[in-house]
Amino acid sequence: MNLTLEILAPRTDGYHGVRSVMLPLGLYDEIRWEPAERFGFRVEGQAPADETNLVPRAFRALGIAPALDVTLVKRIPSGGGLGGGSSDAAAILRAAASGAFGELGERDYVGIARALGSDVPFFLVETGALVEATGERVTALGALPEWWAVVVLPGVAVATAAAYKALDAARGARYTPRARNASPSLQAVEAVQRSDFEAAVRAAGNDFEPVIARQEPRIAASLRALREAGARLAMLCGSGSSCVALTESRADADALASRLHAFETRVVPLHHADSWRRERVSR
Repeated sequence: MNLTLEILAPRTDGYHGVRSVMLPLGLYDEIRWEPAERFGFRVEGQAPADETNLVPRAFRALGIAPALDVTLVKRIPSGGGLGGGSSDAAAILRAAASGAFGELGERDYVGIARALGSDVPFFLVETGALVEATGERVTALGALPEWWAVVVLPGVAVATAAAYKALDAARGARYTPRARNASPSLQAVEAVQRSDFEAAVRAAGNDFEPVIARQEPRIAASLRALREAGARLAMLCGSGSSCVALTESRADADALASRLHAFETRVVPLHHADSWRRERVSR
């Protein structure tokens, strides 16, 4: 989830700069493989099973086609801004870096991740991070607080390119420069590292949210329902469509979810791993 998401001015290369504090959620797809005569790929669940899927694309980007039958068990809803495909690609890159597919020699895993998608580098670090530039500049935040999240799935999909177009149209030429030292994302970094939930609430924000909520009534209704149910921090995830409420405890998350009878929800912790302490993936 994005605790903050600042969309900065368009760059000369056509991309927008971003500044975001991203927190991984304990919501997972599963990727498994077994020996086979040749490389094969299939999907269980709702996701493309062809070469557009980020799992086979990650293998191609690595320049390998191991003799494996690879299965993606899809549990993270597609098109919801939760980064399921990006996390799948990162999982393949992390497995490759650990030697799961044999000795591959030197690889620029960060560069490969960036070529696969702007969110993929974040999922290499396996903890929260400050994400900058167009997604490739990732600074790990270290161990995360024991916070939980309630994810609401509005049942609509929002295309990222369309979200950027809508935001550009709403802003027109009014992309006011934002000094990095005054960024709410840097305030959010400190809040997360200090496990200061109140400070996290004050710093949180997503530049896409007002634009997308105006366009998508189901998203607006989801955000409204979370806040009326008592969420202290509820926001759009990425460019949508999922909406996430962050809580300080599982008890708070369960209580919040119990008041959302009309919505499809997931109650999950932040993802915790020690792997960020080790340099498993390097340039």
